[in-house]
Amino acid sequence: MDFVKKSLVLIGTPVAVLFIITTVLVTSVVGGTSKNQTSEFMKAHAQKCVLELENVLQAPMMMTEAIAWVFKDGYYRRYSDTNEIFVNMSEAYPRFSGFYGCRTDKTMYKTDRLIIPEDFDPTSRGWYKGAVEKKGEMFFSDVYVDASTHDLVVTFSQAVYKKNKLEGVVAFDFPLTDILQLLGNVKTSETDQSFILSPDGNFFMHDSFSPDENILTVSNGAYKEIGTKLLENHGDFVYGRIDGKDYVFISSKMPVTGWIYVLGKELNEVNRYQKMLYAILVSCFLTLFIFIMVITAIIIKKMRIKAEKASSALVEETQSLSVAAKENAATSQDQSAAVKEIVATMEDNNALSENIAIKIKDVSKVAGKTSDDVSEGVQYLEINVQQLHDIAEANQNTIDGIKNLSEKIDNIWDIVTLITSVADQAKIIAFNAELEASSAGEAGKNFHIVATEIRRLADGIIDGTKEIKDKINEILQSSDSLILASENGTEKINKGCENAKSLEERFASIKNASEITAGSAGDITTIIQQQAMASEQILITLKQIAAGVENFTTATENISKASENLKTISDNLNG
Repeated sequence: MDFVKKSLVLIGTPVAVLFIITTVLVTSVVGGTSKNQTSEFMKAHAQKCVLELENVLQAPMMMTEAIAWVFKDGYYRRYSDTNEIFVNMSEAYPRFSGFYGCRTDKTMYKTDRLIIPEDFDPTSRGWYKGAVEKKGEMFFSDVYVDASTHDLVVTFSQAVYKKNKLEGVVAFDFPLTDILQLLGNVKTSETDQSFILSPDGNFFMHDSFSPDENILTVSNGAYKEIGTKLLENHGDFVYGRIDGKDYVFISSKMPVTGWIYVLGKELNEVNRYQKMLYAILVSCFLTLFIFIMVITAIIIKKMRIKAEKASSALVEETQSLSVAAKENAATSQDQSAAVKEIVATMEDNNALSENIAIKIKDVSKVAGKTSDDVSEGVQYLEINVQQLHDIAEANQNTIDGIKNLSEKIDNIWDIVTLITSVADQAKIIAFNAELEASSAGEAGKNFHIVATEIRRLADGIIDGTKEIKDKINEILQSSDSLILASENGTEKINKGCENAKSLEERFASIKNASEITAGSAGDITTIIQQQAMASEQILITLKQIAAGVENFTTATENISKASENLKTISDNLNG
């Protein structure tokens, strides 16, 4: 369990840091994009409202200009002819008071719908004076309440000249009912602000303030700073507080009239979508991180269980092999000592035979002694043959154990193959994620980085399994070498057994010869010579056996060392 926790910490820490950085970057980009979209939305709506307002005003303005153009050479001399033009043009707006005009001598031309007091002096009115000041250009009066209809009205007026001399003024009273409705339709929320200011800051129309109030002075100058920015910064965003709430405003100047349209949205509403996106992105990234860590924990746990089972089996087999190898080493050392003793005995026997040749007189006594020594040598040879058989059997068991260990090591390949398969699947998933990120364009760029990091981790796992495969190949090669060495030792042991059997047969001949020598002294010289030759051959054979036993001892020690190495590797795998 500690291994799983450590693995999760080692993998989870960089992944968590990567997810946090990615979340911050993505949410910042998405939040900025959302804020920019809201800003562009406000600009577009403000511009759209300005265009619609100008469209509403365009027709009466053009008709006012048309009437002024009709009288470009001055009013007609006959009152009825001039007044008829104003009446006919007014029929285009039957709901309104209509078009009207005024000469410099205060003569009025109008429809019957327009009622004026008897003491009314048109030349003193703002629409008349403003048109005169504009000198032939369109003039727009301030908003006022019409005395007849009690509606908010703005007057369009334009001066008429005759030979560059002022002849009079043409005017039209336009109620702002349609404009008020248009301003209300622009709002997308009850908290939105939508109103029009005059160039000097008076309210043309507003939900809370009247047209004769100025944004710079209203409410004891509470909105002076905001009003100054709105009047100066057309097309830029202005931030401020109104009625205790934070707003962002966009102002747009109407080119035709010079009025300033203002659209404001509460900051909480502007930032609401950004906060929602933050919460959604953080939740998605957190869910994805938890899912990845759970899957990683399950995979690591399964890998750990299989590795522990395989490692335990490997440790047990390695311990058995190590014990058998040590036993074989001890046995081979004993056999080596026994063979050396036989060699020494045969060397003594050879020397004795030479002495018998020299001292023929003591032949009978030496023959008897030789017969006894040969009998004892036969017993030693029988023991040696038996020991050689035991060595061969133990060595064969060692070979079988090493082969069994190799078969169990092969089982580790299944685990390594599973790890490689999981890593390959992770790379495929990462590759698919990169494809999805690429198709998402700029928005998927950071996610592409996350998918690349996951594929790099999968490559690291594949590299680790490759190292495990290399270690297993080394172990298998060592096992094959041990098997080959042991089989060579077994072959030499079998050869030694055959030589020992041959030696036993020769010792039997020597025994018979000794008995004959004891009975027949006449043949002793020939027999002693044969004995010397046989002893020399036996000595050579025993030396060969001794060399074979030493080689077997060296091979057994190598097996023991390889077993210790296998045990160390198994402990490392298990730890």
